[in-house]
Amino acid sequence: MVGFGMQPYGIQSMLKEGHRHLSGLDEAVLKNIDACKQLSTITRTSLGPNGMNKMVINHLDKLFVTNDAVTIVNELEVQHPAAKLLVLAGKAQQEEIGDGANLTVSFAGELLQNAEELIRMGLHPSEIIIGYTKAINKTLEILEELVENGSENMNVREKDEVISRMRSAVASKQFGLEDILCPLIADACIQVCPKNPSNFNVDNVRVAKLLGGGLHDSTVVRGIVLKNDAVGTIKRIEKAKVAVFAGGVDTSATETKGTVLIHSAEQLENYSKTEESKVEELIKAVADAGAKVIVSGAAVGEMALHFCERYKLMVLKISSKFELRRFCRTTGSVALLKLSQPNPDDLGYVDSISVEEIGGARVTIVKNEQGGNSVSTVVLRGSTDSILDDLERAVDDGVNTYKAMCRDSRIIPGAAATEIELARRLKEFSFKETGLDQYAISKFAESFEMVPKTLADNAGLNAMEIISSLYAEHASGNTKVGIDLEEGICKDVSSLNVWDLYVTKLFALKFAADAVCTVLRVDQIIMAKPAGGPKRPEQAAGMDED
Repeated sequence: MVGFGMQPYGIQSMLKEGHRHLSGLDEAVLKNIDACKQLSTITRTSLGPNGMNKMVINHLDKLFVTNDAVTIVNELEVQHPAAKLLVLAGKAQQEEIGDGANLTVSFAGELLQNAEELIRMGLHPSEIIIGYTKAINKTLEILEELVENGSENMNVREKDEVISRMRSAVASKQFGLEDILCPLIADACIQVCPKNPSNFNVDNVRVAKLLGGGLHDSTVVRGIVLKNDAVGTIKRIEKAKVAVFAGGVDTSATETKGTVLIHSAEQLENYSKTEESKVEELIKAVADAGAKVIVSGAAVGEMALHFCERYKLMVLKISSKFELRRFCRTTGSVALLKLSQPNPDDLGYVDSISVEEIGGARVTIVKNEQGGNSVSTVVLRGSTDSILDDLERAVDDGVNTYKAMCRDSRIIPGAAATEIELARRLKEFSFKETGLDQYAISKFAESFEMVPKTLADNAGLNAMEIISSLYAEHASGNTKVGIDLEEGICKDVSSLNVWDLYVTKLFALKFAADAVCTVLRVDQIIMAKPAGGPKRPEQAAGMDED
């Protein structure tokens, strides 16, 4: 353009070359909606217990086989700015509750698809936003009314109550295995639940994945499972005190560099002797303090190991500093910086530390029964890595659900019963509204049908029949009728024992509606030319956030 001596005009004269500018309904709004619909189409088939798995291979060639929406959208590296908003809504749901991210993304996609129809009918996006906002506020009111009576006070240490609330979250990840997984997760959570349940820390339930065996070999350990062998020959010890040294157990070089002049052979002999006696003195001091186990955060020197054996000390090496922290939390010990005589207060206590061989891998199991609410570990067994990863996600969901129910234990009917009831009540509400936003409200109500429709589709049932019979049941006042996916008929949810947490639904619908309104508010997209230069390094996958 500029080459022919013409000056750029309009918006091009304002922005740098290489920018892109999309505006207006067709270019910006409908393109955004389309991108979001594509994303929700991907996650939608993974919704519910019969959800299909996705095979995602990320940019580092790591393979994920999962139906967990957050993992899928995280690894897809979504580029489109509008679809990113949905991803963020899903992530927010994962951070807040830890389950229901799929509902958030799929529901938002459905809302946007309906918004597109309204726009094509000639409604202005701002009218749709007003209608959607009214609808979500009404939805949250109705949701309150659907809460099961008497569910607001629960005992979080009562295993059966915990399992009934956790089942639907775990079943949506591992259908058919929830009866094996839920008792394990519930046990682990109840063991580490503090006196005030709302302070429950998710990080205190660890997952150790060991290849081999089957899921029925999985167990819960009160304590921590380390994936390495003990250093030295002592492999088992019971009721012992523990000293933790973060800096490693070794002869320490001095901080400042020094040069030692040695004139004769005797001096050389004395020099190495003093080093030996110094190490022995330090190890002896640790042994005298009553410690039977030394845990090192770094290398263990040969000489130090020799003296540890002599004083019958068990030596463990934990190289990850996060694991070391968890170990300290399990045993109640304080990590000391360098090898020195520990105070009695700094020592921790364990019931037993033993090295066992599970499925060909040697693991160190640190048990602490009396310690109460320190750390518990779910040991998962399975045949392949990807199965284990998926099981771990199911456990994570269960633990997060436990945390959510510690804060708010109210439950609502699951199996799409809630969604149909919401759709029915919102439809009635939309007839009472005057003005154009009634269309938006009724579309919002229709969007709820996505849940039963998807559940039925994924289970291979006839969605139309099921939705109409659900509506018929609900219209005659049976508000707890949902889909029984195994028999493919509509049944009362309380007989199926399928309950969802109220907070999960509340946040999922809220985040979805917020994301949708944000996308609809956009009418122009202006993209600057992407900057050149080296890419910034991504954080490696699987890193702890500490």
